[in-house]
Amino acid sequence: MSNLFKKHDLILLLCSIITLAQVKAQTVEVVFYEDGKERYEEIDIPVSLTYPVDSLLSDWKARNYVVRYNDNDCYSSEVNPIFSDAVIMDRLSRIPSVMEMPYNAVVRRFIDLYTGRLRGQVSFMLSASNFYIPIFEEALDAYGLPIELKYLPVIESALNPSAVSRAGASGLWQFMIGTGKIYGLESNSLVDERRDPIKATWAAARYLKELYSIYGDWNLVIAAYNCGPGNVNKAIRRANGQRDYWAIYNYLPRETRGYVPSFIAANYVMKYYCDHNICPMGTRIPADTDTLQITRNLHFEQIAAICDIDIDQIRSLNPQYKQNIIPGNIKPYTLRLPLNQIGAFLDNQDSVYAYRADALFSNRQQVEIKNEKYAAGRGGSGRLVYHKIRSGESLSTIAGKYRVKVNDIKRWNSLKNNNIIAGKSLKIYR
Repeated sequence: MSNLFKKHDLILLLCSIITLAQVKAQTVEVVFYEDGKERYEEIDIPVSLTYPVDSLLSDWKARNYVVRYNDNDCYSSEVNPIFSDAVIMDRLSRIPSVMEMPYNAVVRRFIDLYTGRLRGQVSFMLSASNFYIPIFEEALDAYGLPIELKYLPVIESALNPSAVSRAGASGLWQFMIGTGKIYGLESNSLVDERRDPIKATWAAARYLKELYSIYGDWNLVIAAYNCGPGNVNKAIRRANGQRDYWAIYNYLPRETRGYVPSFIAANYVMKYYCDHNICPMGTRIPADTDTLQITRNLHFEQIAAICDIDIDQIRSLNPQYKQNIIPGNIKPYTLRLPLNQIGAFLDNQDSVYAYRADALFSNRQQVEIKNEKYAAGRGGSGRLVYHKIRSGESLSTIAGKYRVKVNDIKRWNSLKNNNIIAGKSLKIYR
């Protein structure tokens, strides 16, 4: 195991990592040897690796397109062959990658986690990757980034676009609200574009490219993506300016210490899963989808009722809408539907938008404001202003100036005819 950790005052020989039991299985215990003494440390396992398979299968898309058994001859055996360090090192070296894929005892332990206790999760993610990996690859390629970064969401979210972390990060790429807004991802009570697989992926590609321009080292980029550039910069300072992940390893947050090894292990297992008797769950490739621009308020129940589409399917295809509402009256938003349902929606738009609109949008109806400053009585609505009548003006010219009707001006001012007197003032509700 060469290049375990680069030169540092501290020579670390990691000889064993012990998986903790029960709930503590979300950490691994590391034994370090420093100057002949043992030091124990717990490293957090990325939370996505601990999601139960049943939880991962609860999404509509997974329930309908992923099955527990394949139709082919592939069968996930419970027997996980044990391979020597030399074999795994050789396999890692054969992964076509521009990123550093070093091997050490930490990486080995995460490979053992994936191929052992987490075999079911790997089987699921191999199938779920059919939905998302093409999206990841397109964005990464467009930004000239290493394609192997497509496995970051495996660690971040277990390929669950609705995943939310303890810290509040959300979506496949686990953006925090602040970072998401910097990269154009809107977050409010109705819409969370961090959950939009396409928008979030392109935002993540931009973020990764900018991080690389800062660090010039992909392992540091991955670490910064997990814990933020501030924590990585702090670790670099504490490591006397060394800019190598393994040199700053001890100064990183506990979860980030397991993040890069977990990423390397994910690249390994997603390529060599067959050698460990792991097979993808069966996959029925979903029907093609397409998008529409929505410019009016729209509720998923309206689409489901008129177009006869399963509302869970609509939610799964549009995870960015938190309350099943597309607030298209604010600005245009995207709606994704099965390709064979696009025509049904377009042909029945009026019926769709009208269906139970009053009930579904009861809290979004226009309300007339009534106070001294705004419309109050005599049918007025809008902001109240006073117009001083000038010599030569008529009700017609005044109405044209404010884009209101002559009859409205007469009603607002209790005028019985069109006669007005210069110097007097008229109430106008704009």
